[in-house]
Amino acid sequence: MKLEALDDVRDSAFFKGLEDGDLALLAESFHEKELQEGTTVFVENMPGETLYLIKSGAVRITKMMAEGEDKIVLVLGPEEVFGELSIIAGGQRTATARVAESGILLSLSRRDFDTLCERHPRLGIKLIRNVAEVFSRRVRESEQDYYDMLRWAMRRNSSSKELL
Repeated sequence: MKLEALDDVRDSAFFKGLEDGDLALLAESFHEKELQEGTTVFVENMPGETLYLIKSGAVRITKMMAEGEDKIVLVLGPEEVFGELSIIAGGQRTATARVAESGILLSLSRRDFDTLCERHPRLGIKLIRNVAEVFSRRVRESEQDYYDMLRWAMRRNSSSKELL
């Protein structure tokens, strides 16, 4: 893939602090896929080997709940990455990703990422930092959502007691 293919996603948090030369090297490792709405990108608990960057469209991230019900965790749009930990830590997917709005995804496999890091260690360090920042931001946001849910439940519970 050529550098121009990254023009629409240059402001992605995944590319923070990268110069044109870095982006040109990285562009060679990405693959572009056009996907239709409803397409499953990956399923929870399957092995994770690829990071995805949304060039256009939207992707819905869900978690399996009890009795086969899915809960929407995030809806991501252009310039956002998902599956980011798979290129660093591997392991099983912690959620399911499905295309919510037809578009184009850029993919970076763990194997290609490892090769890039071996050939260009400074670029690899920058990318690992960016992945850590994206992941940390998501953890902080999900913690806040969790605390908001607890506060709501506590208020609701105390209101119910007042009615008795």
